[in-house]
Formats: sequence, structure tokens, C-alpha cells
Amino acid sequence: MLLETLLALFTLTFISIGALLISQKIRLPYTVLLLFFGTLLVPLSSLSYFSFLREFELTPEILFFVFLPILIFESAYTINIRELTGNIRTISFLAIGSFLLSTLFISCILYFGLPLIGLPIPFLVTLLFASLISATDPVAVLSLFKDFGAPRRLSLIFEGESLFNDGTAMAVFLIVLEILLHGFNGWGSLGEGLFFFTSMIIGGVLFGLFMGLVFSKLLEKMQRNEFAEITITMLAAHLTFILSEVISSSVSFFGYSLHISAIIATVITSVVIGNYGRSKMSKGVEEYMEKFWGYFAFIANSLVFISMGLLFHSLHINLFQFILPIILTIFIVMIGRAFSIYPVISLLNILRWEKPIPSSWQHLLSWGSLRGALAITMVLFIPENATLPGWEYSFSIKEFIAAITIGCIYFTLFIKATTIRRVMNRYQLGELHPLEEAQYRQAKSLIYAHAIAKFSDYHNKGYITDKVFASLKDRYDREYTKSCAISHELYETKEGRDIAQRALRVYAIGIERHFLKILFHYGEITEPVYKRVLGKLALRLTHVENGDAYAGKDTLTNTDDWLEIFVNFLRKLIWRKENLGKDLVGSYMYYRAQEIIARKVLKYLKTFVMKNGYGLFGDKAIFDALLKEYERFALGAKKKMQECEELDEESLAQICEDFGRRGVLKAEEDELKELTENEMITPKLSILLANELRKEVGKQ
Repeated sequence: MLLETLLALFTLTFISIGALLISQKIRLPYTVLLLFFGTLLVPLSSLSYFSFLREFELTPEILFFVFLPILIFESAYTINIRELTGNIRTISFLAIGSFLLSTLFISCILYFGLPLIGLPIPFLVTLLFASLISATDPVAVLSLFKDFGAPRRLSLIFEGESLFNDGTAMAVFLIVLEILLHGFNGWGSLGEGLFFFTSMIIGGVLFGLFMGLVFSKLLEKMQRNEFAEITITMLAAHLTFILSEVISSSVSFFGYSLHISAIIATVITSVVIGNYGRSKMSKGVEEYMEKFWGYFAFIANSLVFISMGLLFHSLHINLFQFILPIILTIFIVMIGRAFSIYPVISLLNILRWEKPIPSSWQHLLSWGSLRGALAITMVLFIPENATLPGWEYSFSIKEFIAAITIGCIYFTLFIKATTIRRVMNRYQLGELHPLEEAQYRQAKSLIYAHAIAKFSDYHNKGYITDKVFASLKDRYDREYTKSCAISHELYETKEGRDIAQRALRVYAIGIERHFLKILFHYGEITEPVYKRVLGKLALRLTHVENGDAYAGKDTLTNTDDWLEIFVNFLRKLIWRKENLGKDLVGSYMYYRAQEIIARKVLKYLKTFVMKNGYGLFGDKAIFDALLKEYERFALGAKKKMQECEELDEESLAQICEDFGRRGVLKAEEDELKELTENEMITPKLSILLANELRKEVGKQ
């Protein structure tokens, strides 16, 4: 049995790799092909030689406690908390308001519509189905958004809605299921349901915040222990999810069970670790983490979607028996999604709490609502013997809901997912806006310039012949000149010059971020200083992308996001005296970091122009204006550093000495790494030297 289960597991994984390769060639969503192949496996598994495929079974427990935390963490880990906060009203309205509208609409229309085809169904059953089908699954559509270049804010709104309405859906589903199984007791049931829903949402947020901060602190303690850091993130996802369920089943408050949404708690934990805990990771781990979670999400998605066909078959449901209800339900669910999107977005646009959402985005939000793993997970949670007074059909409530859920999943994946590209093309959502067009030209020119410098170096070292060098140089010189010429055409108007200036600012801010991260990993600035400067750069970048006049101005105001403000408050509350003693050092580091990264921008841009001219940046005037701006930044930061030195010259001299020592240690570590990778020393010596270097770091 175990061998057959393992064989089935690895066979399904192998098939999923084939589906991935085919999907990349024919430009179809990967999850669509997985479901298609999974459906084909149903008749194949009936053959004796392939019967082992049925041994791997997706149970509700595996789906809920193993795969779901992985999928949630991987999606939420990459969400930028500033962008999330900037769109929190829109996401909240969609995740809660739109979900509830959709649930009520679908349940009511189904309740009145199904009798028209001779199938009257109790309202509690249609409400239970509506609660599980109204939650959207971002997996397939978000991959298409990335492939086709959907606007970044639209992708964030869609992903945020999908993650948070999963928690809302589970809360409403469990409330309705409880009423269906144990009956409705009037106002008592309403009160319990309201407390249940509120505690799940608020409790999920608070518990997720707590777990995120705890595991972020553990990451800080485990620095330089790469395997431990990676394991901590895996524990954060699953322990948050499981502990939420444990608390929900064992803790009560004034006689009411205290329920916590495991989904929302895991989302919040993931966001906290992805934003606050990320900077506490070792350099190599931070760079690897997204690949690690991307890999596990790939495995989880592959097994979930390719096993759906076999899972549906194991339910022993004759879909042809429900063909009319399925068709009617698909139509009603589509209308319900539209009904839940357009009014809510229109209200938000009228209130103008956040940047308005154009109608083309609303169309894509309406059409791109796919269903997947969570919906089928909730179906599996419905007991086989669930029934209601007067239910006299030959099929059970679970079989009915499973049938119309399967129909909706197949429709959204095979029809909606495969037509997302057409919808995006229809509304030109993949088109480059002016700033992106300028950045595109700029990036091409940079690539050509880098290639020219690289093969010129190869030629000087004798790696390539004169003939090959001449051919390559002629080709790339023409491409570089052509790219710069096209850029100049864009910059001939006043609007074009403004775009050129903004594109150059984005490039300069990117240089600042790069060298700021290096300073942080070298230990020349503390984490609070790193995040403060990073927040300032993020704020400037946002203003540049929006075309605000503020973009070019320097500011010394606090640019921390709400999470940093909250953590700093706790830090000062607990370690008040210690933090007050570090204010001067922190200020010095802050201004020193700003001066260094400003100087790096000046050096980098001047060096590039000396080698390649001004063609990449529009013209000399645009370039010189930015140089003057960064010179002002550097001089201002230098002046602030001098003011700090005058207050406590002795302490800051010690800090500068520590910076030098850290730089030397970093150079030693890099050399040790190179010696080890090139097998110039034995593993025994590598471990011995690494331990000695760690002791030196500890002494500092």
C-alpha cells in the first residue's frame, strides 16, 4: 500500500512536469492542463496496470492542513505591505463586502431558480453552496497576469481579495454548515454566528500578527544558520494554521467558543515575515527564500489540481444527472460575481478613499474569478449524512453541492482561464504606459551597453578573435544607437522629457536600493536604519511612478509603514532606556547611509555617461539636473553627519572603527567561500575557519 501510494505520488509529480512544459509552449494556464490531465487519469486508473494511481488520495485533512498553508504563505510572502496598505480599503471591501453580496445573490437566485427546472432545493443548501463558491482562487489567473503584463496594482488587488476572502468564505461556510447540521435557533443562532464571524476575522488578524512577530524574532536569532531559517518559515506557515484550529476548538470566551480564522492568520503571518522578518534573514537565505516557497507551491498546486479529476471520481457522482442544475448554476455564479464587483467598485470610486479603479479593471476582476482548491476542500468537509427535513432526493446534500461545484470549477478553469488573455487584449491591459515604455527603451540600451563592455573585455583578454569582436561590436553598436534614437523620439515633447526624467529617477532609486542592501548585509547599518531609508526610497519611488512633484524632494520625515511603527512602539515600550541611548548612533548611521548611496548614484551615472554618452538618458540637461539633486542629497546628509559628530565625537569614532572591522570580516568570509567552492581547502579546514570567523563576529 505504501509503495503504491509513493509510486502514485511521484508519477503524478512527473506528469505535472510534462504539463508545465506543454503549458509554456501552447500558452495555456498550467493549472488548466493539470486538471485536464487529471481528468484523463480517471479512465486510465481503471486499468489494472495503472490502478496504483488511485492510492494517492486528497483527503480534506491533507488539503486543509498541508497544502493550503503552503499556497497561502507563498502568495502572501511576496506582498508589499506598503502597497497592501495603500489599497486596503479596496481589498477589504472586495474580500468581505463583495463576497457577502455574491453569497446572498447566488443563494437567493438559486433558491428561486432551481424550482423552474423541477429541482426545489432548501435555502440553507443554496446558501452553503454560495458561501464556498464565492471565494476566488488566484493561482491560475495571477500567473497569467504576470505573463501578459497586467498592471501591478490590479494584480495586488486581485491577490489581496483572493487571500482574504478565503478566510471570509471559510467563516461563513462553517456558520451555515453548523446551522444546517444542528438547526436554527432564532436570535441565539444569529448572535453566535455574528460572534463566530467577528472573532474569526479579528482573531485571525491579531493572532497572525503575533505569530509573524514571534517567528520574525526567531529568524533574527537564527542568522547564519541557513537551514534553521528556512525551516522556521515552514513552521510559521503550518504552526500558525494548526494552532489557529487548536485554539478555535479549545478556547471559549463568556461561554462562546473563540474561533480564529486559520487562513487569515496565516496570511497576516506571511505578510509580516515577508516584510518585517525578511531583513532579519541571512543574505543567502533571503535570496533563496522565494525560490524555496515557489518550489513548494509548485508541488502543492501540481498535486492538488492533477488529483482533482481522481478526487471527483472518488465521490462517485454522475455529473450528467445534474447537467441542467450545473448549467444554471454556472450562469448564476457568473452574474453573482459581476453583481458583487461593479456596485462595490463604483461606490469606492465615488467615495475616493483610494485611487479610482477603471472600468477595464472591473471587467477583468469580474471575469477572472476562478475557483479551485478551497472550494473543493469545503465540499469535502460536508458530512456524507448531512440532511434536512423534507429532503427526499435520491442524492445527498453533499453530492448535489459537489456536482455543481465541480461544474463551476471546470467552467472557470477551462473557459474563463483560457480566455483571460483575450479579455486583457480587448481592454489593452497588457499595454505599456508611457513610463514603462521609457523604462523599456532604457533597459534595452543598458543591456546592449553591458554586452558591449563585456565582449570588449573578453577581446582585451584574448578570449575572442578580432573578427568575432568586430562583428559583435558592429551589431551591438547599431542596436544601442537605434535604441537611443527611439528614446530621443519619445523625449522630443515636454511630456516626453518629463517621462525621461521620471525613468531616470527610477533607475537612480534602484541604484540606491542596491547599495543600501549591501550596506545592511555588510553590517554597516542597523535594521531600523535600513528599513527607515528603504521606506524613504519606496515613498520616493511611488511618487515618481505616479508623476507627483514630490518625487524629487528629499525628506527626513518618518516613512515607516504601520508595521514598523507598531514594532518600534513595542520596542520603546519594553526597552525604553536602551533605545534612547542609541538615537544618536542611529541618526549618524541614517545620514551616513544616505550620503554613501547618493555618492554611489553619482559615481555610477557619471561613469556610465563617460563610457556611453547621454543617449540613454534623453539629454545632458535631464542628466545634469538629477546629478545636482543627488549632490544636494549627499551634501545635506554629510552636514547632518557632522552635526552628530559634534555631539559625541568619541562614540561615533568607535562606530566608524566597527564599520571598518565589519568590512574586513566580510572580505575574509568572501575569500573563505571562494576557497571552499574551488576546493582549495578541505571541508574540515573550511568549517574550522568559518567557526573562527563567527567568533570574531560575536566579539564585535
